Amino acid sequence: MSLAYIPSPAEGVWHVGAFPLRAYALCIIVGVIVAVVIGERRWVARGGAKGAVADMAGIAVPFGLVGGRIYHVITSPSQYLDHPIEALYIWRGGLGIPGGILGGVIAGIIICKRRGIRPGAMADAIAPGVPIAQAIGRVGNYFNQELFGRPTQLPWGLEIDPDNPDAVPGAEAYHPTFLYEALWNLGVAGVVLWADRRWRLGHGRSFALYLALYAVGRAWIEALRIDDASRLFGLRLNDYVAVVVFLGATAYLVRRRGAGREDVVQDPPPAADEEPADVALGP
Repeated sequence: MSLAYIPSPAEGVWHVGAFPLRAYALCIIVGVIVAVVIGERRWVARGGAKGAVADMAGIAVPFGLVGGRIYHVITSPSQYLDHPIEALYIWRGGLGIPGGILGGVIAGIIICKRRGIRPGAMADAIAPGVPIAQAIGRVGNYFNQELFGRPTQLPWGLEIDPDNPDAVPGAEAYHPTFLYEALWNLGVAGVVLWADRRWRLGHGRSFALYLALYAVGRAWIEALRIDDASRLFGLRLNDYVAVVVFLGATAYLVRRRGAGREDVVQDPPPAADEEPADVALGP
């Protein structure tokens, strides 16, 4: 056994009295807080009202968690065939990032439309914070000893308990794919921040850039993972999702290239008893 291998934590749950404090949930909460703080600063800097990002997170995050769990169950159904009730045990881990993003985006668009906020401007404000939140959340996978990759002898290999359901007999260490994804996400956040300052991205282009870059990283990381997942023609379902997300985000960036930044608040519709401004009134 190499002394350089990364040891897995002995436990991921601590008890404060009768209250269980789970590392996985704690990482998600910390990630959300960091993303909200970053998003609020960027939103206010663009002229938005303070507190708008926090208010939106209060609704979009739960939708994202539900979407992430549904996506995980759909892409890894065999884990719950014998005990379907365990699909509700979110504290044990298992959140599909693509489903989480989709759930959060849908909720965010609805909220923005109802409050007169331009969805693209809000998406750009939160774009760097989302991958940072994902990176923090991936630390929770470390405590749960999940989402690791194939066996490896690299010095940064991860030790996993032999009785782990995804462990390979005789393997000493595995690729820490959750760590690879966390580091990739931090790099994505850095690129989004740089590109936004360089080209003053607007109309959702910062968020589209995040999606495209995340999809690239997710594709090569998926190639290393060995956990059970639905496959089609030998490829994991997540690979196809990554390709679709990359192509869609890239197409949007090309289509909207050169667009400047928009106002953060939409123009309110004219009142029912008001004449439109461009209609000439008679004598």
